[in-house]
Amino acid sequence: MATVSTERGGIVGSLQRTGHFLVAVNAELKKITWPTREELVETTKRITLLAVAIGVLIGLMDWLLQIILVDGVAALTR
Repeated sequence: MATVSTERGGIVGSLQRTGHFLVAVNAELKKITWPTREELVETTKRITLLAVAIGVLIGLMDWLLQIILVDGVAALTR
């Protein structure tokens, strides 16, 4: 069931809704706990290290599977 709005339509209603939205956004932003610079730097380091480690792991798995599946199968057919 649709709800009935008591706000005005047209430009005035749009401005009122935009104003209410911006007030709500401001209230939500005040609830946020922002990280300190040290926390941000430490987290960025960890994420970067994890991304590099996963990249190396995927590269090693690709290399190993290439040796087994591509070179190994080719050797069996000779």
